Amino acid sequence: MKELQLNNGVTIPAIGLGTFRAKDSEAYEAVKHALKVGYRHIDTAAIYQNEREVGQAIKDSQIPREEIFVTSKLWPTELGYLSAKKAFFKTLERLNLDYLDLYLIHWPGTYENNAEAYQAMEELYDEGYIRAIGVSNFSFHHLEHLFLTARIIPQVNQVETHLRLQNQKLQNFCMKHGIYLEAYAPLMSHFVHELLAEETLLEIAKKHGKTPGQIALKYLYERDIIVIPKSANPSRIEENLDLEGFTLDDDDDAVLAKLQRARKYFPDPDNFNF
Repeated sequence: MKELQLNNGVTIPAIGLGTFRAKDSEAYEAVKHALKVGYRHIDTAAIYQNEREVGQAIKDSQIPREEIFVTSKLWPTELGYLSAKKAFFKTLERLNLDYLDLYLIHWPGTYENNAEAYQAMEELYDEGYIRAIGVSNFSFHHLEHLFLTARIIPQVNQVETHLRLQNQKLQNFCMKHGIYLEAYAPLMSHFVHELLAEETLLEIAKKHGKTPGQIALKYLYERDIIVIPKSANPSRIEENLDLEGFTLDDDDDAVLAKLQRARKYFPDPDNFNF
């Protein structure tokens, strides 16, 4: 599996397992199976209410902790200096881990609250509790304002990214500042069946002897976008990891680029009510 080097030298597996909406035993079994078949990157968040199950699956896998890259996130109600630190240690306790590999601000709040929470994260990073820090759902202006106060440039910006929301300009902006883009909902989440029925995708999949989902993920993967597809289905978990052994050519890329629609399926970071 490809690994990417973040701007602080930490490496991150370019494919991870997303756990959004996976609850209780479903989350546990998905993570346990993913680790068994070769995943080494697991993404969760406090709001998912599955950190305990994720942590238990990591423990039960018996894979050395240092071989697994674990991400969690800070919910907007906890933005602020003291509240961010308190929330972080609750996440660490639920996961039953000594440190996180990546901790993200889940959704942006006010510029002031973002700055305070990020300062707390920087201190936790300095103290060795977090190996990398970053943000999620941050657009250009959120990042530009964070740059005014941040000591440490974020390592990752996790945003909704898929064939119908390709984020080329945002990726270019982030990479200019040394920030990797990470794609959540890379298969369009609950609209996955709509994506997989896309005729263009089906044609390219047939050409390479792969599934439409693998082509959709590979397009992002080859752009050095970290992908974290969510699935609780064992065969889909395995399929999503199997992105090596084939390469999209220039014609494929040109056709897939035309599927861009600037179509969001998740809330706008500037207009959400949670």
